[in-house]
Amino acid sequence: MKKAVVLLSGGLDSVTTLALAQSQGYQCHALSFDYGQIHAAELGAAIRAAQQYAVAEHKIIRAGLGDLGGSALTDRSIPVPEQPGSGIPVTYVPARNTLFLAFALGWAEVLGALDIFIGVNAVDYSGYPDCRPEYIEAFAKLANLATRSGIEGRHFSIHAPLIQLTKADIIRTGIRLGVDYAETISCYNADEQGLACRVCDACRFRAQGFAEAGVTDPTRYRT
Repeated sequence: MKKAVVLLSGGLDSVTTLALAQSQGYQCHALSFDYGQIHAAELGAAIRAAQQYAVAEHKIIRAGLGDLGGSALTDRSIPVPEQPGSGIPVTYVPARNTLFLAFALGWAEVLGALDIFIGVNAVDYSGYPDCRPEYIEAFAKLANLATRSGIEGRHFSIHAPLIQLTKADIIRTGIRLGVDYAETISCYNADEQGLACRVCDACRFRAQGFAEAGVTDPTRYRT
């Protein structure tokens, strides 16, 4: 089987991406991060998803983005917005996807894998610069310039299968693949039990996606 490294946060998009990669015949190696996020509930969801899909291996890497701050997801002094805003929101974590993909690239090279999957989306999302197609294309170029595998002609592919899909389309895809969305956590401000806040960007996009897909929202909300 072809090997792939799949970035797995435990959210709706990343679990759908894992299901897609597996359905395409990849032996999946899941990679999650304890990066200093203000809640760890999503890591529990990632562990459950890795177990459910019987991945070949699941690594959780500690990355100190919380030490840098600058985001509502890593700094408790910055409130998570409860209303839609304009521009890049404070929930953007500086350089997060670049760091995650760099670790994924390193592990892929060790494994002899040439495929990396990431669940970024550029349609129903918060406007993060590291979720755009041009960013994924640029990282793929970097991957093949900066590695022994790339220089020796074994080229990496960065797969972002959800990048042009609406949230509703992502949910329809996941339902077709048997994804249990009740076990995923997307909320930016979930509590320790994984109960979602209902009002952050991630909750709004998620709820809108279920409504547009005509699927009952299985999210566990605290209010």
